[in-house]
Amino acid sequence: MHKLLLNMIFFRFPFSKKIYTTDENSEEKPISFFSFIECETIKFNGEIKEISINDFLNLKISTDFIREELVYFKEENQNDYQEKLAEVIDFIKENQLSKLVISRRKLIDYKGRKINFTQTFLNLCETYPNAFVYFFIKDRKSWMGAFSEILGKFDSENSQFETMSLAGTLPINENWTHKEIEEQKPVTNFIENILENYSEKVQQSKTYDHLSGNIKHLRTDFKAEIKAEQLENLIAELHPTPAVCGIPKEICKNAIEKFESHPRKLYSGYIRVQFENKIQYFVNLRCAEFFRNAALIYVGGGITAESSPEKEWQETELKADSILKNLDVFE
Repeated sequence: MHKLLLNMIFFRFPFSKKIYTTDENSEEKPISFFSFIECETIKFNGEIKEISINDFLNLKISTDFIREELVYFKEENQNDYQEKLAEVIDFIKENQLSKLVISRRKLIDYKGRKINFTQTFLNLCETYPNAFVYFFIKDRKSWMGAFSEILGKFDSENSQFETMSLAGTLPINENWTHKEIEEQKPVTNFIENILENYSEKVQQSKTYDHLSGNIKHLRTDFKAEIKAEQLENLIAELHPTPAVCGIPKEICKNAIEKFESHPRKLYSGYIRVQFENKIQYFVNLRCAEFFRNAALIYVGGGITAESSPEKEWQETELKADSILKNLDVFE
């Protein structure tokens, strides 16, 4: 069993109570993880099957199942991050950018303790019922995430494609300001312009609040009828959206390489899941990379000319809490 668990994935769809895994006896590859710059792909073979909560808990997956340790890591502190964001804001103003997304990594040192991954996964499922939740261990890599942003959803029966514009972040009890509203607009415009190149029937919802645990975002939904053979090209154009990169896309991707000292790896990439008659693409946000002795939580925020470096730091701390507060730790 220990050997088997070194190569396994578990996940739950939004608004579902069912946990799924894969049967590796099949040659199918229904689940793929793509990194932010799409230079790394992790694929899982096998037919998707349901696993009961009791069977899942009985697996008792902990950090004992992870081989790799985190070494030589220096965390970016608040002062360093805010100084960098001041430079980012100057860059945004000089280049008249609508938005640039900058990320950081938060270190979680286990301090001799262990993480109970099965219970942590279930904690995330309970805290975020509208999220896609996943956990995997494969080829010395281990990641877990819980997020609700959909890059795309395609129904092969009616050729219906769905996506969303999700941006702007505040604690639930605060009111939206001009900064968050202006941050979400270019994401919405970006998606709308791309979809109109693929479909003559594009439907757009009103913008509304999207709740996610202790924070909220601004959200606009889209529906469009597209041809199945256009799906992968459409996803390639949508990724990375301004919500995880910025706009204009190429300038922002280059700026991210300049300002971020770390590789994003799977963070802000996407996950492709093909199940039954649907293909779903989830943006990999609110996630953590686990090692034998520590974890790195990946968080970021959309920076605009109006951003406050101190508030942006606080926003990343709030986002890190979405993982941190659900960790099940034992001696």
